[in-house]
Amino acid sequence: MTDRNMLMEDILRDYAQHHTNAARLIADLVAEIRPRHQSDAGHAAHAVQALCHVLNSDPGKAALLRDAIVSLLVGRKPISLYVDSGIQPNSGFFTELSRRIGHKMLPDAINPAYLKDLFGQIFPKKGDEIWVAAVPDEVWVQLVHALRFHELSDDKVAECQKSLLDAAQVLSYRLAASGLEPELIRNHPEIEYHDSPFITQSVELQALLAMPLEQQHDVGHILVMLDQCREVIAKIRRNSSQTGTSVHLTFLLQRMSQQVRRLESLLVILKLVRSDADAGVAIVQLFKTLVSAERHKNDVRQHFRENVELMALRVTENASRTGEHYITETRSEYFGLMRSAMGAGVIIALMTMLKIIAAKHHYAPLTEAILFSLNYGLGFALIHILHFTVATKQPAMTAAAIAASIDASDRKNKNLDKLVTIIAQTFRSQTIAILGNVMMAVPVAMLVGCLILLVTGQHFITPEKAHDLLDANDPFHSGAVFYAAVAGVCLFLSGLIAGYHDNLAVYNKIPQRLRALGWLERLLGPSRLDRVARYVENNLGALAGNFYFGCLLGGMSGLGVLLGLPIDIRHIAFASAFTGYSFVALDFLFSWQVLVTAILGIWLIGTTNLVVSFSLALYVAMKSRKVTFAQWRLLLKTLVKRFFQNPGLFLLPPKRDSTLEAEDLQLAASGQANANKPPSAH
Repeated sequence: MTDRNMLMEDILRDYAQHHTNAARLIADLVAEIRPRHQSDAGHAAHAVQALCHVLNSDPGKAALLRDAIVSLLVGRKPISLYVDSGIQPNSGFFTELSRRIGHKMLPDAINPAYLKDLFGQIFPKKGDEIWVAAVPDEVWVQLVHALRFHELSDDKVAECQKSLLDAAQVLSYRLAASGLEPELIRNHPEIEYHDSPFITQSVELQALLAMPLEQQHDVGHILVMLDQCREVIAKIRRNSSQTGTSVHLTFLLQRMSQQVRRLESLLVILKLVRSDADAGVAIVQLFKTLVSAERHKNDVRQHFRENVELMALRVTENASRTGEHYITETRSEYFGLMRSAMGAGVIIALMTMLKIIAAKHHYAPLTEAILFSLNYGLGFALIHILHFTVATKQPAMTAAAIAASIDASDRKNKNLDKLVTIIAQTFRSQTIAILGNVMMAVPVAMLVGCLILLVTGQHFITPEKAHDLLDANDPFHSGAVFYAAVAGVCLFLSGLIAGYHDNLAVYNKIPQRLRALGWLERLLGPSRLDRVARYVENNLGALAGNFYFGCLLGGMSGLGVLLGLPIDIRHIAFASAFTGYSFVALDFLFSWQVLVTAILGIWLIGTTNLVVSFSLALYVAMKSRKVTFAQWRLLLKTLVKRFFQNPGLFLLPPKRDSTLEAEDLQLAASGQANANKPPSAH
């Protein structure tokens, strides 16, 4: 502690003797306080306390440092620091993104006339915001008190307050202008019919500035208006689950939230200072915010995290509602899902046949990729139109539904029975869907192969091609598992695409705009047009997700050729159908080792498809909801316990007796059942 005190005294003494730059003095003191490891808050806290001891022991040094700080606050244009640092600009999401990337590669020029630029030089090290935030507020408050700001002359106090007021006025104007944005009014029309809090807060601030100086501490009514602004922003965000959202709206709401918080901080400091109350805590909190803002001003990752989370939430929210279709509770739903999956298996076998025919012609890689993509994309879209189910489409949807159930429950709750039940329902639903796909894909492929042999007298594929197809699914001598993981990523992306297009349909009011097309109404008639519009509203995301999923699968091999990389896909349903065609081509003359390897390959491909897509979807869904579920160990323990107690629950829904059904009917009639059950998707 003594050595540190001496170093700080030397820094202050050198400044007093040579009258060096005030920013240099503060930067040297910060360098002395800065710990070697950014997470070592204890070292930084002791260093701040050592500086407090030096200042308390020598009022002259306290006055020296205080005057240096005030000279920066008064003479170095501080308004840009107060109104710009940590607040998104109005340039837009992508413009700000390109600015951050450009300034990360080539830093901006420093203008010493602006405190904002000097602030970055005072805290230049990566991780400065971490230790500054980790030092307790009360320790920083001790430093504020040690600087004896109450001994400042009235002129200096007035200049500091004027800077805060000017900054508050700029923020108030900007917030009022943001409140008039057409996109905001479109998503909250009530602003047009009632007094807008965004305008009212600016009017109130102007009225405050018109008062005598001694009355300008009464900011209570402005703070009430800012609370109302926050409520409007929160309401628009909540409503975006029904009305949709866009990157521009998300960016706008993020900027307005930041402006409200900063304006509140400035007004609270002014209120406390002018009423002779202790403003130490408010000053420290603003200080920490500004340090963090300057350190992250070119942070691309933070820019994405702050603005894309709401978009991701809306996308996964739509996927969550779709995912509820894929979670069966009763046996009728369970066997209905199996029949739906079996129907998809028939179409997949035919899609596999078309792919083999296209591959036989050995087209150019781009032509081949386009044909494969159209085959897969249109086939998956047809599967959806016919209300069939592709098993591997489930994880991206059900993961969002599970994340929603975690978010809705108490995160400290010790009773995980409901969550375990949902996981069990999901597991058995996906299992029966996979079985349904495979149960029909293999025999239909065999049937098609036999029919072609019967009609043409030749096998659909040659024995050599059959061996190639079987080898491609061999998990021991090919990259089948890795390619299955690539397909899992495609499945995950298709879930996001589906949610994005559902959001797009709602936000851009596509069904309403379709109904407004006069030529389409004359062509179809009002009633048929209404049905088409409702179908688009409820199915645009699913159709887009299925079509683009097919394009992703079909284009991967072409992408691998283009990049010269071993990129391909393996999908359980197609691997099963290929196996069926191969067995017919070999006249069912193969060893038991070939059969076991084929079954094992199909199983590993399906498992990898499911695990990769489910894991990615669950991660994004939980991140978008800012859910941190800390009870994974307890959840796994409860799952294992439930599995050993009732393994059948993970394979088949339990029977429901008539008493329970009667109770459910009674609950439904009273309206209580709907309150406990998530809303069904269209």
